[in-house]
Amino acid sequence: MTDCGCEKAKAELEEFLHRELSEQDLVDIQEHLDGCEDCSGEHLVGLTLTQKVQRACQEKAPEELRASILASLDS
Repeated sequence: MTDCGCEKAKAELEEFLHRELSEQDLVDIQEHLDGCEDCSGEHLVGLTLTQKVQRACQEKAPEELRASILASLDS
């Protein structure tokens, strides 16, 4: 196990959440999160926000509103 430390874990948390790191960096940060209460708390906050934003982006405006906006763009 290679503990990457809090500084690296926190600096790369966003990339970790989106799986945008090398496999080794993902493993190192996950191992750190498993043993660090402070960083795992920040990870939970980031994960919760990411999931809420993803769900919100899947919602669609009511059809009447969409039609009205599209009509106003054509004007």
